[in-house]
Amino acid sequence: MAFKVRSSQEVVGQMDVSSPDTWRWIWLSAAVVFAVGEIAVAGSFFLLPFAGGALIAGTLAFLGASVAVSWLAFVIVSAACSAVLWPLGKRLDRNAPSSATGANRWVGREGYVLRDIPGGRGDTGLIRLDREEWRAESLMGLPIKAGSAVLVSRVDGTRLVVVPLEDPPDLGLEDKGA
Repeated sequence: MAFKVRSSQEVVGQMDVSSPDTWRWIWLSAAVVFAVGEIAVAGSFFLLPFAGGALIAGTLAFLGASVAVSWLAFVIVSAACSAVLWPLGKRLDRNAPSSATGANRWVGREGYVLRDIPGGRGDTGLIRLDREEWRAESLMGLPIKAGSAVLVSRVDGTRLVVVPLEDPPDLGLEDKGA
């Protein structure tokens, strides 16, 4: 029994990978795969530039451009889209709200000081956020008086790190005990 070695063209059928007719479908498929991948993967604009490049390359292949011209268009358009979209994606990620689960839900929220927050590092006072009371520390290391409005800048363990929003009115809320 003799084995016949088949050429790659026999294996693939009549598909010629150097033909623009074949590449138009490859580019179209690549554009769809990149676009679906962009939608499916969390992140901002990682695969979209490649989808744009493949779409332009496929369009050129359908218009009869050579494989080399299609590849050149793919590289140039993908690079140009990347130069525009990736910085935009980083900016959008930076402006996106951070995790709103657990104690991190308080970051960016406004509260009121119930007990003076001393200015020393690690010294805590007491603030109220909605119906909860939290130990709080000053971000700037400056004392914050009772009655002041504060903004939560981060959560540090079991205490909140805050910055004052205004000078406090004298409301007599200072806790003399405890």
